[in-house]
Amino acid sequence: MPEGHTVRRLADRHRELFAGGPVAAASPQGRFAVGAARLSGAVLVDTEAYGKHLLHHYDSGLTLHVHLGLYGKFADGDLPAPDPIGQVRLRLTNARHWLDLRGPTACELLDPPQVDELRARLGADPLRPDAKPEQAYARIRRSGNALAALLLDQSIVAGTGLIFVLEALYRARIAPTMPGRELTEAAWQAIWDDLRQLMAQAVVTGRIDTVRLEHTPEAMGRPPRVDRHGGEVYVYRRPGQPCLVCGTAVSRGELAGRNSYWCSVCQA
Repeated sequence: MPEGHTVRRLADRHRELFAGGPVAAASPQGRFAVGAARLSGAVLVDTEAYGKHLLHHYDSGLTLHVHLGLYGKFADGDLPAPDPIGQVRLRLTNARHWLDLRGPTACELLDPPQVDELRARLGADPLRPDAKPEQAYARIRRSGNALAALLLDQSIVAGTGLIFVLEALYRARIAPTMPGRELTEAAWQAIWDDLRQLMAQAVVTGRIDTVRLEHTPEAMGRPPRVDRHGGEVYVYRRPGQPCLVCGTAVSRGELAGRNSYWCSVCQA
């Protein structure tokens, strides 16, 4: 599932292509035909990313809400648009560009109160200037659940997925299984600041790199990581491989129904 930096990049891209003018909307697949008809002809005022949620705000007062989930994807290009191939839920066009959406978990139109409700149920987004990390920490401190599970809860921290969470915990030298109530305020502030920096960097580069300069392939004389997700990381999907800091084999286990990775020495 795309993490918050990917959704922010999509919001920026869609603003660049469509903001300030009317759009034509269609649903070649048919599942969003009614919504597309209501949207067509409206002017895109702005786009917004909140965690893993993408919002297109239109002058009609309607907002297009998209959550990509596991399988959703966007594609775009210059006109002329290609013939729709596969299950295209939504196609947007203007005088110059086309945009296709396939396989999202959510593709719906919201009115302003519904947008407010969506924002209200989401936690602090490290990429947003209006984030309230103190509220996230208050919830973490009240819980005995594993810290990794709490940081993956989108109602506590919005936009973080497994890669950012596990890597931030490694960089903080905190085990993913540590109960939330044991996290100090200083440690939380360090994690929050690190998430903000790592995710902002990913918005720029389009990939998640979490290793510090001294642990890059160039600095260590090691081969670059080969993985379909890309990026240089410390523990994510590196079970059995040596920790880049201490050399201990990276551990793997299940936590909250997800694979978790950590170093038993560095995060002891």
